[in-house]
Amino acid sequence: MTEETDDKSGAAVAEKPAENAAISGSSALPEGELTRLTDEIIAGIKTVFDPEIPADVYELGLIYKIDIGDDRSVKIDMSLTSPNCPSAQELPIMIENAVSSVPGVKDAKVEVVWDPPWDPSRMSDEARLVLNMW
Repeated sequence: MTEETDDKSGAAVAEKPAENAAISGSSALPEGELTRLTDEIIAGIKTVFDPEIPADVYELGLIYKIDIGDDRSVKIDMSLTSPNCPSAQELPIMIENAVSSVPGVKDAKVEVVWDPPWDPSRMSDEARLVLNMW
């Protein structure tokens, strides 16, 4: 895991290459609390499955960024496997609901982004195994 600084906010951004999601959190939160929130937010996201693919959206590499604010509000950038995804309306709401249910999270907002475009290289080994894409 590497750590960088987000040029826009100055917040520490922990890159987890195996998970493909940039995680940034408030420096106002104690490190232990930020770690707990991060772990539980990711666990919540992993409960959301694409209805057409038997893998969760996190392992598919659809989550690009998770930002935990000073007030414990969470902003998530995600993409979809295709702009024509039939679940485009439901998936962001499902993720917002899953993350909002994490104890200590004030609220969650998901924004669908298309840059960079999603491609199968973003999938984890777990998703590749489930989808038999080796």
